[in-house]
Amino acid sequence: MEAATRKRTVLVTGASSGIGEAVARVLAGRGDTVALVARRADRLDAVLADCRVTSPHSERWAADLSDPAVAAELALSIWDHYDGLDVVINNAGVPMRRHATKLTMAEVERTMRTNYFSPVAITVALLPRMLSRRSGTFVNVSSVGGRLGIATEAAYSGSKFALAGWSEALAMDLAGSGVRVKLILPGAIDTEIWDQPDNDAPIYDGPKDPPSGIAQGIVDALDSEAFEHYLPDMKAVIEMKTSDIDGFMRGMAAMTDQAMGRDPV
Repeated sequence: MEAATRKRTVLVTGASSGIGEAVARVLAGRGDTVALVARRADRLDAVLADCRVTSPHSERWAADLSDPAVAAELALSIWDHYDGLDVVINNAGVPMRRHATKLTMAEVERTMRTNYFSPVAITVALLPRMLSRRSGTFVNVSSVGGRLGIATEAAYSGSKFALAGWSEALAMDLAGSGVRVKLILPGAIDTEIWDQPDNDAPIYDGPKDPPSGIAQGIVDALDSEAFEHYLPDMKAVIEMKTSDIDGFMRGMAAMTDQAMGRDPV
């Protein structure tokens, strides 16, 4: 395990807002060097300026990670810039709230490219380098929606299920190699994901946790032996679903009917 006191060099995608921004700030506050990646250069500049107060070697790269080839090439160039990376936090993601009967394949593919193919491409690109030195950590930020199928979010849940399955299998393949994998499963977090254009209104309207608390949990996970981290802890909900999938689906259907003002079937 990497020592908790050692300063790390960490790549964080989706770092211009939400969980990624909060994680970058926590890491920089510890003195770790952060490589910030996101689409919005102006937002990245603001985050970088704050990070450099305690982490002067931090840098930012503005890029659209919806193209997996671009994501892989960028990850390799950032590795070369720092002569290595200790941690890669694959956090960038896009929502897709649309009833399955209204989804287009273009929407499904766009969601999969950003939420699944790009993290995988980054991992495949950097894995040989981490294996050659027998150290490194990949942190994949999935979602509770990667363990629970969420009504009107088939494309999003599908992408996050894929990332969770990839992470689980990857961790087993890398056992004993010195390269570790962490799976993060956030719940309802108060980020911009809830009000993005080209998405239907969310069914969920309950409380949301601040990104800052989730970010600290992700940083803590780096020094944990555990693979899977629910933030906040919703493991009991997942276990309930697993033990009674039909009951879970009936409850989800009832909640959806209520939210959409429909009479139960």
